[in-house]
Amino acid sequence: QEQLVESGGGWVQPGGSLRLSCAASVRTFSNKAMAWFRQAPGKEREFVAATGWIAFSLRTNYADSVKGRFTISRDSTKNTVYLQMSSLKPEDTAVYFCAAGRPSSGPYTEADFNFWGQGTQVTVSS
Repeated sequence: QEQLVESGGGWVQPGGSLRLSCAASVRTFSNKAMAWFRQAPGKEREFVAATGWIAFSLRTNYADSVKGRFTISRDSTKNTVYLQMSSLKPEDTAVYFCAAGRPSSGPYTEADFNFWGQGTQVTVSS
């Protein structure tokens, strides 16, 4: 059974850091684009970051709102993707979802991903 399981969410003060993990039980993990999306209360789900192999090159894409603060990475030996989040702001508060799908050069949308995790809550407040 293919599934994605997120972990690492929690509460953190503004300016703090968290690392999210997504353990992927999916076929051909190395060939898939892996991404993080988030959904804040009362808002639509939005793209955060993605990583995937395009033309033998590992590409990463970020939303403008997280560039320079968040880093996505993947470990194919563990079928896991990570999201290192630093300099967190209250507006980063959301449920963060891991997703697996088809690599592209971007920009990524939800339509590019057909497997989703259940999400993990991240709360940034003082």
